[in-house]
Amino acid sequence: MTDTTTDTLHLSGEDVRRLDHDHVFHSWSAQELISPLPIASASGSHFTDFEGHRYLDFSSQLVNVNIGHQHPKLVAAIAEQASRLCTIQPAFAVDVRSEAARLIAELAPGSLNKVFFTNGGADAIENAVRLARLHTGRHKVLSAYRSYHGATAGSITLTGDPRRWASEPSMPGVVHFWGPYLYRSAFHAQSDAEESTFALEHLRDVITFEGPQTIAAILLETVVGTNGILVPPDGYLAGVRALCDEFGIVMIADEVMAGFGRCGEWFAVDHWGVTPDLITFAKGVNSGYVPLGGVVISDEIAASFATKTYPGGLTYSGHPLACAAAVASINIFREEGIVEHARHLGTEVIAGALAELQARHPSVGDARGLGVFWAIELVRDRATREPLVPYNASGAAAGPMNEFAAACKERGLWPFTHFNRTHVTPPCTTSAEEVREGIAIIDEALAVADRYYTGD
Repeated sequence: MTDTTTDTLHLSGEDVRRLDHDHVFHSWSAQELISPLPIASASGSHFTDFEGHRYLDFSSQLVNVNIGHQHPKLVAAIAEQASRLCTIQPAFAVDVRSEAARLIAELAPGSLNKVFFTNGGADAIENAVRLARLHTGRHKVLSAYRSYHGATAGSITLTGDPRRWASEPSMPGVVHFWGPYLYRSAFHAQSDAEESTFALEHLRDVITFEGPQTIAAILLETVVGTNGILVPPDGYLAGVRALCDEFGIVMIADEVMAGFGRCGEWFAVDHWGVTPDLITFAKGVNSGYVPLGGVVISDEIAASFATKTYPGGLTYSGHPLACAAAVASINIFREEGIVEHARHLGTEVIAGALAELQARHPSVGDARGLGVFWAIELVRDRATREPLVPYNASGAAAGPMNEFAAACKERGLWPFTHFNRTHVTPPCTTSAEEVREGIAIIDEALAVADRYYTGD
């Protein structure tokens, strides 16, 4: 048994590693095949291990630490709230919960004026789907193949990528479709305009053959995150909005990863001027300093529950510490111009730097993104677009990407890699100099990927 009197403030890195191995069950892992790195501290865009190795965080952890690590004003706001009121159940009204809801609704487009708070992104998705089904009286939900929406029973079914396979069969009524992705177009499109048109025609066909009267919602990540940072072509989201209006379908924008500055906008939908019926959020709303998520709800859907009970709830819905962190974070973003800074980094720093990498390294097949939300897609052959590693590769098959990631870490950069891509997703507060430093490290590490290139 573990000594319960252990002072965690005086544990060594090896102590942390040993206790982690003995008692922590990790997500998405074979427990005996991993050895998590013990972390001692973090600040700004960096974190440090117990050996003193400092890493530039180009993953923002799980693309959630938008405000950076240990922002002093945000830490102070949590401490102040803890000294005043740590917790209160959701049935009461409390100042920080009310203010957080007001601020989020104020940022949301159109008539999305109500907020249902959750603990994170997955349960935000669960409740958004429940709201859509109860509002419409229909049961089917369409979501994209290239998507990730969470790991709870419903959200993992809605997920399109391979992480859902082990949980099937699960929630009924989910139908997947192909979203736009010009670099690997399912529709053999030759331009963004064609990709948008063909993807919308495909979605209309799915709606027709599934029966519009059975479909409660279309759920999509405004900008697809883990599955490739796929920025929709102009006109696509407006086309989805039009299809939803035509058939009385609820449009749900999953902004768990893309929202709160990540795409250089408060909400990514603002980039295209589209207003969904529901927006799910989490991660960047308070950078995960205290777990928080939620659903921003249109007036029309909220009205469905004016005199009819909404059959859902969570013990920690709108937790005061989490809401205090959200209030502080939104105000800090405004005071420090963080959304504008993220947009500037995307247009003036990252876009050009990645274009140079693509010109210099044959293994870089494509680079795409906006704000501080970018992907570099690595290939063995630019002509055939063969991925550097196979789809859903693991073990030895994933070797080249593992080598690339190791080369980044050896140089002091912590990357976010998935399949054959490395993502450029530093905190929104990262300086231009730090971004250039990180991309310079990626530049060096890409020599690993270039060694596996087989094209001309």
